[in-house]
Amino acid sequence: MDKFDFDVILDAAPYLFKTGMSFTLTLTVIAAIAGLALGTLLAMMRLSRFKWLSVPAGIYVNVMRSIPLLLVIFWFYFLVPYMAAWVIGSPTPLRVGALNSAVITFTLFEAAYFCEIMRAGIQSISRGQVSASLAIGLTPWQGMRHVVLPQALRNMTPALLTRVIILFQDTSLVYVLSLTDFLGAASKIGQRDGRLVELYLFVAVVYFVICFTASRLVKRLERRTRVLR
Repeated sequence: MDKFDFDVILDAAPYLFKTGMSFTLTLTVIAAIAGLALGTLLAMMRLSRFKWLSVPAGIYVNVMRSIPLLLVIFWFYFLVPYMAAWVIGSPTPLRVGALNSAVITFTLFEAAYFCEIMRAGIQSISRGQVSASLAIGLTPWQGMRHVVLPQALRNMTPALLTRVIILFQDTSLVYVLSLTDFLGAASKIGQRDGRLVELYLFVAVVYFVICFTASRLVKRLERRTRVLR
């Protein structure tokens, strides 16, 4: 520890948080919102009585949940531009870009997990609630929107927030696309200054503090939700 340089952490902190952490949080928020929207649609499809809706949604969810996220990132970034060019008949691969690839990949991947959380939350509401909404003249969609989803959202909020915490951690995988997230920013400075140990240790501490604090808050929310039920 006598050779541990704290000054390099202090000097790098503005760049790490302004550039790296801001990118990490932005990607997390965008992927969470878009993934939740797509996941809700997939959940509705999986719960549909029509096979042509439920079966494709089920296949998509099961495939996505069975493949490592890093592999999905590689597939989308390296293969999809060539596949898209082949489909539209373009002689050159489409230019998607690293940032767009990261956003789309995380959205598609997280949607599969959000779908299962949403589906479980909706199924946790008793069928009597659905029947009651139909009895008072609401359409199935109105009953889902005004009766089922508000109650289901309260039940599944802790699980959704836990998944967002995992998403926040997973964003560090964008280093394979040479994007400057929090970990990538630390890696660049550490390699430049020859201080990888200090920078990686600092990143680990920051991730631990953020994720541990968020997890404790989710636990408290879960206990309050359980009392309300």
